[in-house]
Amino acid sequence: MITEIIAIYAITDDLLKAIGHQEDCRVQMNDAEVITTALVAARFFGGNHCLSQQYLKEHGLMPKMLDKSRFNRRLHRLFLPLLDVFDYLGSVLKSLSPATEYLLDSFPVSICDNIRIPRVRLVRSEDYRGYIASKKRYFYGIRVQLLATSAGIPVEFAFLPGEANDVRGLNALPLSLPENAEVYGDAAYTNYQAEDDLRDTDSIVLQIARKRNSTRPDSPTLAYIKQTTRHPIETVFSQITLRFPKSIHAVTLDGFLLKLATFILTLTLETAFIP
Repeated sequence: MITEIIAIYAITDDLLKAIGHQEDCRVQMNDAEVITTALVAARFFGGNHCLSQQYLKEHGLMPKMLDKSRFNRRLHRLFLPLLDVFDYLGSVLKSLSPATEYLLDSFPVSICDNIRIPRVRLVRSEDYRGYIASKKRYFYGIRVQLLATSAGIPVEFAFLPGEANDVRGLNALPLSLPENAEVYGDAAYTNYQAEDDLRDTDSIVLQIARKRNSTRPDSPTLAYIKQTTRHPIETVFSQITLRFPKSIHAVTLDGFLLKLATFILTLTLETAFIP
């Protein structure tokens, strides 16, 4: 565990330097340590920052640990640099990946149970009420759009309200991919105009599973290839949600999204660099 924590810190520090991040020279706890604390919380403590702070301080890994209030303020100021770190890391992994296939899908993250919607304080909007077709039930929260390599390493993500459909999620992702990359997704991403535009302007091929009434039907062979190729994305989702606590504790929407981002970034670091 300690070896993995040291690896997470070293990689985080290098990534912050790579993006040109500047921090106040007067701080006793540097920004890499603050972000590492949040990542350790996501990796080992279900996103509980207090437990992560306590563990790192007691084991002498970060003896100058901030108190809870100051730590939270520092971490929230580092939300955008954290996203920049993920974007830079994703671009590096995409450039190093020998495969040209990428997996696209979305998964829901509930802010609260449906019965508690009238009392929720993080958000108060019907935009966050979404529908999970596979479970035939509604949820209230965030829909995470995720792009992963064929090896199951997340390289792009976007947060949208639960009501947002996958076509809207497709437009939210940058899809900064190498030429002739193939993106595999399910039928919910059907948008012929987007397929044509990406092929013509960015040389990216959207390999979207076809509906039964599609005007661009697939051959049985191609349909089988699409189905089997995109299937591993479900494993990526399970690896992320497996680390979730019973409910993600946050007092603001930004805090909730920050914790989601740390869960995704932690999986990327683990699958790409940590054996």
